[in-house]
Amino acid sequence: MCGLVGYLGGSGSLGESDHLATLKRMSDRIATRGPDGEGQWADAAARIGLAHRRLAVVDLSSAGHQPMRSVSGRYVLSFNGEIYNHLALRLQLAGNGEPSAWRGHSDTETLLACFDAWGVEKTLQAVSGMFAFALWDRRERVLSLARDRMGEKPLYYGWQGIGEQAVFLFGSELKALRAHPAFAGEVDRDVLTLQLRHNYIPAPHSIYQGVSKLLPGSWLELRQTDIAARRLPEPRPYWSAIRVAASGCDTPHVFTSDDDAVDHTERVLLDAIRGQMVADVPLGAFLSGGVDSSTVVALMQSQSSRPVKTFSIGFEDGAYDEAPYAKDIARHLGTDHTELYVSPSDAMAVIPRLPQIYDEPFSDSSQIPTYLVSQLARNHVTVSLSGDAGDELFCGYNRYLLTSRLWPRLSATPLCLRRIGSRVLTSLSPEAWNRLLDPLKRLLPSTLRLANLGGKLHKAALVLQSRSSSDLYLGLVSHWDNPASVVLGATEPETPLTREIRELIGMGDVQKMMVLDMLTYLPDDILAKVDRAAMAVSLESRVPFLDHRVVEFAGRLPMKYKFRDGQGKWALRQVLYRYVPRKLIERPKMGFGVPLGAWLRGPLREWAGDLLEESRLRREGFFDPIAIRTVWNEHLSGVRNWQYHLWDVLMFQAWLEQERRY
Repeated sequence: MCGLVGYLGGSGSLGESDHLATLKRMSDRIATRGPDGEGQWADAAARIGLAHRRLAVVDLSSAGHQPMRSVSGRYVLSFNGEIYNHLALRLQLAGNGEPSAWRGHSDTETLLACFDAWGVEKTLQAVSGMFAFALWDRRERVLSLARDRMGEKPLYYGWQGIGEQAVFLFGSELKALRAHPAFAGEVDRDVLTLQLRHNYIPAPHSIYQGVSKLLPGSWLELRQTDIAARRLPEPRPYWSAIRVAASGCDTPHVFTSDDDAVDHTERVLLDAIRGQMVADVPLGAFLSGGVDSSTVVALMQSQSSRPVKTFSIGFEDGAYDEAPYAKDIARHLGTDHTELYVSPSDAMAVIPRLPQIYDEPFSDSSQIPTYLVSQLARNHVTVSLSGDAGDELFCGYNRYLLTSRLWPRLSATPLCLRRIGSRVLTSLSPEAWNRLLDPLKRLLPSTLRLANLGGKLHKAALVLQSRSSSDLYLGLVSHWDNPASVVLGATEPETPLTREIRELIGMGDVQKMMVLDMLTYLPDDILAKVDRAAMAVSLESRVPFLDHRVVEFAGRLPMKYKFRDGQGKWALRQVLYRYVPRKLIERPKMGFGVPLGAWLRGPLREWAGDLLEESRLRREGFFDPIAIRTVWNEHLSGVRNWQYHLWDVLMFQAWLEQERRY
């Protein structure tokens, strides 16, 4: 998987040894991304330095060492990720008459040969994979940064320092940038409001002023004139998820029958999974027992001559335990299954490490089990496939079901009446609703037997007050509904969720939600969560659903094959039923969580109380201490379950405490 870091600019008086020492300090900060090797390269005259940490997955020999020079000598590359079609690209290069003398069989070497033959943009169009890279063109003195189409791999960048000492920094994680002496690290209060709303920081923002995340599917070129002017060129898209979705709506696939649609879905997934099962190290898969991970594992096992290694974790609390379902799926498919039951103390032991793992405030609490299952898998394999992105591509989230079923009726009901209903729903605490309704769950359809029904009713109370489907979606994906009111001196920035996007005009409400999730929640929450957790234990994670051919196929798949009879992921389920009995799959969607609310009132109370102490909040000056303490006291008393709102604040506070130790 690997990690990269580097810089361009700064003092011209430094020698090569000074550059190499700085690069080593920076790359050492991300050593877990690449424990198998390290390298630094610098050109003091050009004031450019690249460093790399290597997790060897393909071509374990020294021929895969980075930073790597092209055969022509023109390019130097530091690359993070995997190019799944790199052997096909080698054949294509040979067919075009390009030199065929290879030093090894790494995808890094293939990329460099493509750059030599085709340039950067054509190479980006040709590759299939997950990646972030920094490429230095020694002849033209141009730095190119690029990120994969869907944002599986991270890449931060930005100017730091002033005047002639200004330096353009870039790298896989912020902790590497912080190791450079020019790094200032001023917290961006406006961006903090986005973290409180969404539990993650959406690209292109980062928590620091002057530092951005490169958007998925884009690349950036920095030339000498940009360096002299301390200018930051706009990234350019080479592929667009939103255009794929819009094009799919305009020219959907036409199938001869339902079976034809399911056959096509199965074939495109088999091909993507086959390509991602290539590795020179042990490989396995995460298995939760849900539709997405079970489909990936089933299609892996169908193409493997030996049992696929699968991994799941279980919890003592049955409301959060999916391990029995995963075990049943594994037994049916015949995988080599490993499960680990973790206690609350095991899970809570991860919490002190979260600021270091996630590197900027990140408060999706499923970060805890994600780290634990990554840790489990790393004891047995170096690469693990996951079922992430099935919900976004094939219409799986409960919010899609809610919108499809309820919004047409809600929007026809006067807002004043809906507000009365909202007050009724919040008249009881979520815990009280759970006690009242849990005995009645067996009377409900299986799709409505949801975990933490009381919490979802409180969420529904916000939904009732929505004025439009856009308001509805923003409410469904928000924690704090007015975060600027609790972050001192902040104004909440615009995001794709709060501005009109031309390509979405004319799409149905559910289709818009799916596209917006694909643009925001998927890369900035789900993929960031898995990347940081896996890389913290030196595990490569791969996401077959995000092969761009799968994304493009799903974009053209008509909604009737995604959502049917009140249930999402219809075509995906039909594929899975060819391998696994329906009875092992059909159950309410559970999610991947932990009992945060109870922990904050119990074993985490002292830790949280210290971070939320009123005088501390006043001294640090980021939050309105009265508002935060009110939410904290209401949670402790059981009046409201503010677990997610509090976790947003606590993850910033814990991150800030660590950041000030640097």
